[in-house]
Amino acid sequence: MLGKTNRRRNDMSRADELFIENCKEILAHGVWDTEQEVRPRWTDGAPAHTVKKFGIVNRYGPWRDTHLRFQGDAVDQMQMRFIMDWNFTAKFGLIHLGEKFFPKKEQQIKGVRTQIVSSGPDTQWKNIRNGYFKMINEAESNVFLTTPYFVPDDGIFEALRVAALSGLDVRIIIPGNPDHFFVYWASMSYLGELLEAGVRVYQYEKGFIHAKVLTIDGTVSSVGSANMDIRSFDLNFEVNAFMYDAGITKILEDDFLKDLHSSVEITKEWYRRRKWWFKVREAIARLISPML
Repeated sequence: MLGKTNRRRNDMSRADELFIENCKEILAHGVWDTEQEVRPRWTDGAPAHTVKKFGIVNRYGPWRDTHLRFQGDAVDQMQMRFIMDWNFTAKFGLIHLGEKFFPKKEQQIKGVRTQIVSSGPDTQWKNIRNGYFKMINEAESNVFLTTPYFVPDDGIFEALRVAALSGLDVRIIIPGNPDHFFVYWASMSYLGELLEAGVRVYQYEKGFIHAKVLTIDGTVSSVGSANMDIRSFDLNFEVNAFMYDAGITKILEDDFLKDLHSSVEITKEWYRRRKWWFKVREAIARLISPML
């Protein structure tokens, strides 16, 4: 029993060492670059971390995504979320919180007001979903949404519909070259009522669009891992940055408008004329959409 206890302590210590070794940039400079994905790797039974670039799958064509680079206090929030997720899933080798993971900043950075919001099986509330809901409900001019998977719950669906019926400019970009066809058919099943309400929907054709971006009125925006779908709201571990800044929101809106040039609009006329087999696939996918 004593040997087992000592081994567990050694594993924990080794986890801390490897975490520091593989996250030197974060620890030394207070920078977290979301163009890099941190995944656990196991070597000789000891936990480790590797930093891996997102890959490109040739059959989807060019990969269109949106990433952020953080400096300042937001890094600590991202760091805390990573450690919490690690400790939630790890069977051993837990990471013990300490100042070494949250180094003091050399200087105070004046930048974008940012709130790091996370949700998942370990949280009581659907924090990211509720953030999306509040943003859409408080919009006064426009709602621009980019998402690779569009399977909204009833509340989000109604918020988008009411926004369009209220005269707001509501536009959505989804992939035209999907990587999950069941999700694609489910997404298409939601569009009819939105189109009738005045929402404009586009399919991105220049490769695969993987960005998850929501901008409101040119003043507030959100970028992160959460799709606009039930699975992200209820089941997945997700983290988003909610940014209250006109400058960064303008950049994201410009990206959205630029992506429209690489997209084809789904019109009400096209949607009404879709084939019977198209509708059958939609109906089947809609039935299982909460599990997608």
